[in-house]
Amino acid sequence: MKYYQPENFATPADSVSAVGRRLLLVTRNAGRALRIIGEAFMWFVHIPRRRHEIARQMFVCGVKSFGVTSTVALFTGMILALQAGLVLKDYGQQVQVGTLVSQTMCREMGPFMTALILAASVGSAMAAELGTMQVSEEIAAMHVMSVNPVSFLVMPRLVAFMIMCPVLTIYTNIVGIAGGMLVANTQLGVSNTAYYSNALEYLHNKEIYVGLLKSLVFSVIIVSIACYQGLTARNGAVGVGRATRVTVVQSFLLVLITGYIITRMFY
Repeated sequence: MKYYQPENFATPADSVSAVGRRLLLVTRNAGRALRIIGEAFMWFVHIPRRRHEIARQMFVCGVKSFGVTSTVALFTGMILALQAGLVLKDYGQQVQVGTLVSQTMCREMGPFMTALILAASVGSAMAAELGTMQVSEEIAAMHVMSVNPVSFLVMPRLVAFMIMCPVLTIYTNIVGIAGGMLVANTQLGVSNTAYYSNALEYLHNKEIYVGLLKSLVFSVIIVSIACYQGLTARNGAVGVGRATRVTVVQSFLLVLITGYIITRMFY
């Protein structure tokens, strides 16, 4: 006797198949993104020819981000100093707040906050710009004119991000430590001299270098996701909006995961 199964009834096998299809899709998309960014690295030999576009992208992702970066960095340092200082004050060790703020900013919060700012502001705009070019068939026109889109569009953005993300990270560290000094002096009774002395005495080169390595890796991640989502956008304005949203979400998640992995490797 033939067994008839309702179409809306999902069996365990269907669930496993759905998970498998999802994993294959994620793996395929990740491979395509890696292929695009790998090709962009190969086009680094054309950096002198694209120097004007690289300079423009550096201005967009660097100079135009200084305002929001300054605000976020200042209050990040102030919050770190206040929260840590209130706990240390119970033990009479509030003078050590400079050490905590400087190490936390240089090792974790500096590169992390900078990456989030760039992903939300520049990465999303990058995905929207490339996505608009894709759905309006400008990318196809480049292929017709024998212009490589990766060399013309992706490589300058990658170079600009890899330069400006570490620069903004250093700037974020400095502003965050200064914000912590402001709180330590006005609310915790720690002199600027003591704060500055403790902030530098226990801050080793390793914290600085690990933070800069993170910022470099984060820049490659953000550009990879933004350019892939933009270059594969479909279905007009809806596809561009989806590419922008997915870029921000995936960048945030991978920045968090990668940041933990790098910290675990070095500490």
